[in-house]
Amino acid sequence: MKYKLLDAQRRFLEIPHEFSLDVAVYQGGYGSGKTFAGALLGILLAVKFPGITGLVGAQTYTLVRDTTLKTYFEHLDNIGFVDKVDYKWVSAEQKLVFHNGSQILFRHFDEPNKLKSLNLGFVEIEEMSDVPYDTFKMLLARMRQRKHPKWHNFTYRIFGHTNPEVQKGWIYKTFYDNPPPNYRLICAPTTQNTYLPEGFCDELKKLYDKSYYEIFVMGKAGDYSTNLVVKDFTDENVREIQYQKDLDIHISCDFNVDPMAWVLAHKTEDKVFYFDELVLENTTTSKTCDEFYARYPEHRGKIIINGDASGDNRSCTSEYTNYVIIKKKLESFGYDVDIKIKSFNPPIKNRIAAFNAKVKNADGNVSLYISPKCEKLLYNIYNLRYQEGSSKIDVPTYTQIKQTKELKFLSHPFDAASYLVDFYWPIVL
Repeated sequence: MKYKLLDAQRRFLEIPHEFSLDVAVYQGGYGSGKTFAGALLGILLAVKFPGITGLVGAQTYTLVRDTTLKTYFEHLDNIGFVDKVDYKWVSAEQKLVFHNGSQILFRHFDEPNKLKSLNLGFVEIEEMSDVPYDTFKMLLARMRQRKHPKWHNFTYRIFGHTNPEVQKGWIYKTFYDNPPPNYRLICAPTTQNTYLPEGFCDELKKLYDKSYYEIFVMGKAGDYSTNLVVKDFTDENVREIQYQKDLDIHISCDFNVDPMAWVLAHKTEDKVFYFDELVLENTTTSKTCDEFYARYPEHRGKIIINGDASGDNRSCTSEYTNYVIIKKKLESFGYDVDIKIKSFNPPIKNRIAAFNAKVKNADGNVSLYISPKCEKLLYNIYNLRYQEGSSKIDVPTYTQIKQTKELKFLSHPFDAASYLVDFYWPIVL
């Protein structure tokens, strides 16, 4: 099969023979062909250099299994390689072995010390910005497989692909600020992929907020003028919201003893209205249900419970899960209760993207509103920040909380609110 490659993919695949080591990053937006190019390069290297050992990995094995490995098998099938003839998959060792003696190992980087015994000819890193810089440096040191006499014009390769970083991390500092001559950064916006369905990027513009659209579609480095987690939140998002007893109430929960954080909302097909919050210190799930009943004893609409997927585990104070406790307790008050939660929590960055898209999308449409009554949630909106030089949220330490009590309420109400948005309007980055 003959592939029609995008310009960015061709530049990524090229082998610069003037260096003994080539380090290349394919940085692109959603659907820009990053994973496709990475898997193709891995196969080409395995075929071209008999006996080479390559390593393909990500920070979690779930990502390797569900995305990268799947793409490898698709390529092998499209090329016309036959299983157990041209290659074989060794499940017990999680590796591809080719007829010429080459092999590609598939691993996660949660425990990088386990990789120190490897001698490699190439490494592919999935979602490179999620991998710590120390892991990257350790992998560089593994590029020392003994060269085969038949390997003409061989260059050790370490390559990865990633979305642009939301905050200035090591990718930005390494490949933008002062890169070595053998370090290459290939940038590719989603819009350059002519093989995507017509109107694809226009739909993403409706889905993402402006900052995320610039990063994850246009492939640009993020706007670093602010490190606030919630972008583009203005007075337009704050309004008086009238509770209506005949409408469904969505209670979205973040379970924490101190504090417990629940947000209450009405929603339409495309909009969400947060009208109240239950942010209680030193409490339990059952007592929080009591507080809800005290505030809304006459409610006639359905109660729909959303929130943290880990709440489906057994409560530390009961043989029941937190959601079972809520359902039983609220039904005992006479409410009609339905539980709607995901089987597992998405990556935090996905929740943040979904929430920001509702605050204001790239087309300028506002779909998320918060009542002034939700003081703790608004405090989160205005104060929740990323760690300097990182895409991780800056959660206050125990010492900081002791010095400033208000910090205790940072992150939990936002988590509760973002679980609701993520359930109904998810974004996968």
